[in-house]
Amino acid sequence: MPIPTEAAVDGLVLIGAYLDELAQQRRQSPHTISNYRRDLRALLSLLEEQPPEACAGSLLRLHTAHIRRFVGVLHGRGLSGRSLARMLSAWRGFYRWLGVRGRIEANPVDGVRPPKSPHPLPKVLSPDEANRLLDHASDEVVDLRDQAMFELFYSSGLRLAELVALDLSCQQELLEGEIRVLGKRNKARLVPVGRKAREAIDRWLARRGELAAPGENALFVGQRGARIHPRVVESRIGIRALAQGLATGVHPHMLRHSFASHMLQSSGDLRAVQEMLGHASIASTQVYTHLDFQHLAKVYDAAHPRAKRKEGE
Repeated sequence: MPIPTEAAVDGLVLIGAYLDELAQQRRQSPHTISNYRRDLRALLSLLEEQPPEACAGSLLRLHTAHIRRFVGVLHGRGLSGRSLARMLSAWRGFYRWLGVRGRIEANPVDGVRPPKSPHPLPKVLSPDEANRLLDHASDEVVDLRDQAMFELFYSSGLRLAELVALDLSCQQELLEGEIRVLGKRNKARLVPVGRKAREAIDRWLARRGELAAPGENALFVGQRGARIHPRVVESRIGIRALAQGLATGVHPHMLRHSFASHMLQSSGDLRAVQEMLGHASIASTQVYTHLDFQHLAKVYDAAHPRAKRKEGE
């Protein structure tokens, strides 16, 4: 093992003092401290790779140009924009701490931004997979509740927070085939509710009193009779997916994504899907056009005579 240079030892001392303050005075969690230690030691390792004349081998002599170069090196080694953003945040906080103590004149990390990472496309269920998830018959009261929640997710594209916030006062709207939800930034919108979802909700409401505590106003309740917790919904949909033979990782938002993707495939009406999802910008909805294109591309590859591969290729 190589012997650390004097500058490296000084760097470790500074990093240690900074982390001690975060732990003892700012009460940061051990997990956060561990992440900061890893990111700051990565900075020290990058520094040691530099020729000594570049910055005298000292963390205190780094400039913005060095930080930009380090980001480029790490990106070239495969770190994503998200990982680099986290790392830059740790570095920036460390140098801010040094600046407050008069050890540096300017923060070299200020103004440095990570490269943009491509936004991953949302994962969706195929129509067949959605049907498999929802084709479930049971007279257990908890299963009736779950069926009503999952049908409503897929029928109306609700967010998890919107679903758990629903109250019994929405029953009249449900009879009319629609429901008013309060979305982000307290923006209300009216969304349609399909026949399957209405039927599932009717079956749940007929038995809801077996779970709900007296006076509870929530449409969906948990085992203790109070408004159901989002974590319970996430857990229940994961259990249902496994029971129905679907892949792991199915979550409530996946039903919202599936609703949007399938609606767009069927109607092609981007504006209507935007309204139903409650997106403030149509750019947020356009991601589903990429999913639709992927679907079309698969159909093309499978069906078009000029796209099919010959056997043996």
